[in-house]
Amino acid sequence: MRRVTDDVPLLDDLMPWSVAPLRLGRSWVVAPDLRTLKSRWDALVRAEGNEREALFGPTRARTLASSVAALPGQRTGTARFAREAGPCPEPVRLAHGPFDEQWLLPDHRLLDVARPELWRVADERQLFAVEQGYVPQAPGPALLVTGALPDGRSPAGRPGRIRPLYRRPGGREPNLAPGLVELLGARYGRAVAPEEVLAWAVAAARPSPAGCAVPLPADPAVWAAGVAVGRRMTDVQLRGARGGERPRLPGGRRPYVRAALPARPAALAYEAGEEALLVGDGGRIAPVPAEAWDYRVGGVRVLELWFAHRTAPAGPGTLDAVRPAAWPQEWTSELLELITVLALQAQLEARAPDLSGTETLTRACLRSAGVLPAPEAARRPASVLDREEEGPEGQLALL
Repeated sequence: MRRVTDDVPLLDDLMPWSVAPLRLGRSWVVAPDLRTLKSRWDALVRAEGNEREALFGPTRARTLASSVAALPGQRTGTARFAREAGPCPEPVRLAHGPFDEQWLLPDHRLLDVARPELWRVADERQLFAVEQGYVPQAPGPALLVTGALPDGRSPAGRPGRIRPLYRRPGGREPNLAPGLVELLGARYGRAVAPEEVLAWAVAAARPSPAGCAVPLPADPAVWAAGVAVGRRMTDVQLRGARGGERPRLPGGRRPYVRAALPARPAALAYEAGEEALLVGDGGRIAPVPAEAWDYRVGGVRVLELWFAHRTAPAGPGTLDAVRPAAWPQEWTSELLELITVLALQAQLEARAPDLSGTETLTRACLRSAGVLPAPEAARRPASVLDREEEGPEGQLALL
């Protein structure tokens, strides 16, 4: 790994507007399947008085009496939740930490710190760059990308920031330092699209104590090769979203269920010689490439983390304990796809651009070109005034 120095630009230099991770406040608002979330909602709204309060799990930020606006783009109740008796709102897809897409109840009354500015720009054009927590000497990527709303969770280390590629809905106003693409275009002899900057960052980002570092090459051929790898990484991580193809291993290889998974698997293990993933007592998936099994983020094995999110014990009588009675078939399909995603990601990381001995554009270069420092306005959310949002108790919110 190339040593990161003060001369290497940070992602914070290149994509100035960032948002801190969400703070959900209660774990039961997220689940791997839709039916579970709807069952939890129904159990909550059927309960009354002290039982409803205990199930809700009040915090300093949210209680049954909290009065808050609806989240941008969501049609949910804004009356105090103590009076809620309506149907479950339609859950939305959530990137719940690295490589794990689950479902979220998009009700602002249930979420301690939901970051409405992210919801305001989330649409079918948006991509979110999610910095991973810095853990010294731990293997894993510094930056991941998702089309789903990310919560910014990190399996280890302090969570990084969330950086939307666009500051406004509809793919308008790239979240890039003013003058950056013009400088890169002049260096590389052609126009540089905002999506290329994100693709390069996905491929070339390096972890550092100061944040996600993104060295920029002076050589246009190095840039083009790195962008190609980053585009492919992005496609793999999006898993077919944004019009891309579902990820597939080369050569026709693909993992299959060789022995049925048990109804309640309790552990995950790996047989290296057989390239087999052992799921509970008797469940078997193969072939599972070793690089998929050992793929880590922040030093934490992703497959084990994904499995734990679905099987960890929950306290009796809590909404977290409302879950499927048996392992759903859809989880098996998601596990097979995750294996493929991790194997491909590991292969692509081996092709990440090597900048040792290559001239790079330093932060001093960016400063002399007037790209740095980014203006303060570029670090704040853009105004989005083309839509109405419902405030507390049904009032019109002022944006």
